[in-house]
Order: sequence, then structure tokens, then C-alpha cells
Amino acid sequence: MKYRRLGRSGLKVSEISLGSWLTFGKTVNEEMAKKTIHRAYELGVNFFDSANVYEKGEGEKILSSALKEFPRESYVITTKAFGAMGDGPNDKGLSRKHVIEQVHNSLKRMNLDYVDVFYCHRYDQETPVEETLRAIDDLIRQGKILYVGVSEWSAAQILEAVSIADKYLLDRIIVNQPQYNMFHRDIEDEIIPVCEKHGIGQVVFSPLAQGVLTGKYKGGSIPQGSRGANTQVNSWVKKIINDIVLTKLDRLEAVADSLDITLSELALSWILRQHNVSSTLVGASNPEQIETNVRASEITLSFETIHRIEEILAI
Repeated sequence: MKYRRLGRSGLKVSEISLGSWLTFGKTVNEEMAKKTIHRAYELGVNFFDSANVYEKGEGEKILSSALKEFPRESYVITTKAFGAMGDGPNDKGLSRKHVIEQVHNSLKRMNLDYVDVFYCHRYDQETPVEETLRAIDDLIRQGKILYVGVSEWSAAQILEAVSIADKYLLDRIIVNQPQYNMFHRDIEDEIIPVCEKHGIGQVVFSPLAQGVLTGKYKGGSIPQGSRGANTQVNSWVKKIINDIVLTKLDRLEAVADSLDITLSELALSWILRQHNVSSTLVGASNPEQIETNVRASEITLSFETIHRIEEILAI
């Protein structure tokens, strides 16, 4: 496993990180989740991602329970806040009240003194960014959060946060968590250049396009029991799959075969060609899946291979 700095910070995270959305606390039982997390750790993964809204805290509980067997200093664990955790008017968003309450609740669920990275899960149009950043800065001063990040913020929103942090001498954002894969490249035009300039790294989710880039949906069919069969993912997978994408998948698989690697390994190593990407966040339902994904950290694609991939993606 190789490690990269998280943005311009001194924190080093594994190039492959393990997420828990739709898996831990839902589709994967606790015993299998623990085996998967332990196998990831054994393979050098030190970066584990969760959020308060993942099964209303169950994802956090299972993740932290599995990691408690290891030294706290040996892993990096994250959580997030923004989504609704109740029916009340203050049970969502990024107000000072909600952020501070949710961080305390997450720490209690995970039985931790601090969380390494806290993400603003989305941009809150109803709360001033200054209010949110001041609340997070206070939690950092208290030692309950070490670093701050955002997820799915636009380039303009990230710049706004950087400007406010600099103006009031608040802790800066060091990481952004966007969607990024061969079929979803929106961050390349604006977000990556802005983040590179301001020392913000990317921890990308859905690197395999909800499993499409594993090749499991070849022919356009969605196997029973696959991630694509999940009702929360099915519409996304169906939206991605079309005749052009299936043609691209066949050609990408041929490239992978020529390198004696899997399509998944090709897709993940293609993402890691981006120096601004600190880590690529994968989901895994069993230890075998994480073993396959981790191998991508050992692969460096040649310029010629990257050029071949770009030609295929441009179809």
C-alpha cells in the first residue's frame, strides 16, 4: 500500500480507503463487516470513512467497533454531518447547533475521543459558512476534530470557505470528497485546479461507478444481490448503462487484459494518476473485494495506457 498526504496537511492516508455507505449496518452483517475491515487494515488501509446518516449511526458503530482492536494512532477515521437525523427543524444542516450536537453524538456512538476528519456532507444554503467554520474551529480547539473537509461542494463554495477561513484565521479545509470515476469527471475542469491552488486534496467516492467499472453489469443486466440491485443505487446504474458505455467497458476490459489486471484495478489506478487525489474511497461487502481493490495501489499506468484509455472514453 502506498500513502499520500491529505491535501497540503501532514496527515498521510492510504491510496485506497474503505467506505461504509450501503454496506456496514445495512446490506452486510456485522460479522462480515468486521472481517472486511480487518482485512483492509491488514493490507495497509489506514483510512476509514463513515457519516452520521449512514443507517442513522449504525455504520459508525460497526466501523468503530471493528477498529477498536487496533491502536487508535494507526488509523484515520472520518464522519460527516448535514443530512436529517430527526424530524425537528434543527435536526439537519450545518448550523452551529447541529454540527456540535452531531459531532458529540458521533463520538459517543463510536466511543472515540476525537475524529480525524469531519466533513460538511453538503453545502448548506441556509447557514452562513462563517457560522459553520467557527463551530468546527471550536471543536478543533477542543481536540474533538483534527481536520476539516467538505463533500460535493462546488469550486465557488470551496473558495468561499477558504476566503472566510483566511479572513478570520480559522482552520482551513484540507479535503474535498466528490464523486469521480471514468464516467463522471466533472471535478477536472474547476474543482481540481482550485483545490490544488489552496492545498485541498480529493478523496473520491464511487470510483467504480457503483460497480459498473467492475464489469459485473456487462450486457446491461443487473445481477440479483449486486449493488446495482439495491433500490438506492438501481436508478443510478440504469442511468449510467447504455450501448455506448457498454462498448467502452468492452474496450477498457481489453486494455486491462493486456496489462494482466482486472477492470476494477484499471479504473482505480486511472484515478490515482491524478496527483490531487489523496485517496480513492471504495466499498466492499467481503474481504475478497477489498483485496482486489487494494492491488490498484501497486499499479502505475504508463503514458501510453492512459492515452489509450482517454481515446476509449472519448467515444
